[in-house]
Parts: sequence; C-alpha cells; structure tokens
Amino acid sequence: MPENSVRPFEIKVPDSVLTDLHERLERTRWATSVAGGDWKYGADITYIRSLCDYWKDQYDWRAQERLLNAYPQFLCEAGGVDLHFWHIRGKGANPFPLLLMHGWPGSAYEFFEMIEPLSETFDLVIPDLPGFGFGGIPKEAGWGAARVANAFHTLMTEKLGYERYGTQGGDWGAMISARLGACYPKQVAGIHINFVFLPTIPVSGLPPEDMRRVQEQIEFDKHEGAYHLVHETKPDSLTIGQSDSPAGLAAWITEKFRTWSDCGGEIERKFSKDALLTNLMFYWANNASASAARLYFESHADPALNFGAPDPKITVPTAVAHFPFDPFNNPRSWAEKHFNIVRWTDMPSGGHFPAMEEPELLARDVREFYETLR
Repeated sequence: MPENSVRPFEIKVPDSVLTDLHERLERTRWATSVAGGDWKYGADITYIRSLCDYWKDQYDWRAQERLLNAYPQFLCEAGGVDLHFWHIRGKGANPFPLLLMHGWPGSAYEFFEMIEPLSETFDLVIPDLPGFGFGGIPKEAGWGAARVANAFHTLMTEKLGYERYGTQGGDWGAMISARLGACYPKQVAGIHINFVFLPTIPVSGLPPEDMRRVQEQIEFDKHEGAYHLVHETKPDSLTIGQSDSPAGLAAWITEKFRTWSDCGGEIERKFSKDALLTNLMFYWANNASASAARLYFESHADPALNFGAPDPKITVPTAVAHFPFDPFNNPRSWAEKHFNIVRWTDMPSGGHFPAMEEPELLARDVREFYETLR
C-alpha cells in the first residue's frame, strides 16, 4: 500500500453511545396502531416495536463489532472527507481489484457474506459512502453521487495504487458505478450492477412487454416513492427525528427492507433481526442518518450527474444481474440504449438487496463476468 495517509482503523463505538441508545429505546413513545393495519400504513408498529425490544434487550453490538473488525479496515482522506473502507487482499494468484458499493438504506455491511467467496479472486475494497457508516461526515454541500465517484476513483488509483479496477453495486452503488465507467473508462475495466436506474421514462419505442414494465414502475413510484421525494427536497425535516429516535430510524429503514426484498411479506425470511440491526447501527452509531439522506438532495441538484437525461452511452463492458423482485429494475431493451451490456443474468430469486438476500448467486455472477475482463 502506498504511503499516502491511509491509516488503519477499527470500529469502537463508545459505551456512552450504546448506553444512550438503550435509554432512548426504553423511553420510546409508540404510536397507536390500527386493527389489521400491519404494513398497510407503512411500517408495522407491532413489528418495529418487537425489533426495538430485541435491540434493547438481546442484540449484542459488541459481538457484531468483532465480526466487522475481523477484516482490515482503514481511513483515508479523499476529496475533502475521510473515507472509511475495508481492504481485503485476494488469496489467489494475481487478484483483480474490485470496488463494492452499497446504497440507501443499506450499508457496507451488505457485502459481508460475499467477502469469503470473492476474496479468492479479488482484492476487495468496500467503502462506506461518504456520510454513511463510520467514515467522515461531509460538512459542506455538494456531496452528490458524482463527487462520491470522483472520491472513490481517487481512493482506488492515487491512494491504493491500482491502475485498473472493476466495480459492483446496487442502488446508489450502481449509479456511482455508472458514473465511474462514464468518467474513467481507461481505468475502469468494467461495471457489474444489480440495479439499472434510467430516469428518463420512455413513452414509446420499446417492446410491449417492456412498456408494461415501465408502467408498473410508474405505478410503484406513485405508491412507494414518497421516501425519495422527501430525501430530494426536505431531508433534514425528516432526519432530525431519525437522529433523535432509534425507533423512528428503524421504522423508516426496516419497512424498505421488507417492501423491496424477495421476502414474500415476511421480512425475517431474508433478514434476521441481528442483520437488520447491524445495518441500522451504520446509521445510528455515527449519527449518519441526515448525511446519508442528503445524498439524494445533492445528487438531484447536481447538473453533472444529469439525472434528467442519462449520460451518453457508457462504453465500458457492463454486466447486469437482474433480480426479479427488485421493484426498481428497468427492462433490458431500455438499458441497452445507455450501457454497453455484455452480460445480462436473469436471476431466479432475490430483490433489491441481493448481497444479503442471495450472496452466492451475486458472487458467482461477479466472478464469471470479471473472468472475461482480467
């Protein structure tokens, strides 16, 4: 590793933060529920209450902290903020560098089930997005996805010394992957994404079955899109409450894990309480809820990201792992207008969080794609 301000790091949440968390959970004033409401009104109050009771009485953060600290992690300044990342050297011959990027409401923790299968083939770099998790929180405006992409490219090339690398991501990680491929095609060998975000809605020119998929997305956003409209316009009006109330944070994020995953309405079919709460700790422990939500505001306002009309076609080889229960996926015929898609895998199961839902399927697809590019 080059000499360049990369510093070893371990997660050590102060006891005072954990004590305060316990006291806040104990004092939660719960909303009243409606008979038969369940998840109809958003978060199921009964389930969130049981999750918070488990958080308060049974969840062992120190055990989870030990698991997170089992892999080498670092801090490194790039673009004006300290990036926090895991850096796991590959075990095989000539491992290829791979940047794994999460989105909202996830975290770098999403990838932990994939570390062992991927570290046979890759040098893995798994950062928290700036303003998420355990890295630095931006103190100035402008930290949208385009700036994040530039910071991650600096991390991979200038700080870690890689001349060529690949990416994998879903949600914001997929959008940052696309930005990296568009801006740095000489260094980015390829991008592997499990989320195809194309903001311009086609009104014609697609096969009938794909137009039906577009209409389904429009309907989905009509009923489920309030979260991103709040994040894009008035995030701090929401996140002051989430920064004060762990129950409020749990309700906002846990409902998305249920709605966007392949869980059939039963969230613990795919995510244990421990997994849900460890992901939540990436937002709570460092008081990162507000800075995470502002990524939407800053990206939506950033003309460099060009959300209204996608970048010109991205020429780097692109692989798409298409998980059938991810409600945000665009049809292939539309995606091919904007990406150089050389591999498209229709997966048998999985939703918006495949690194947690279907880690073996996702890891295999990543390995097979990059075997063609090494």
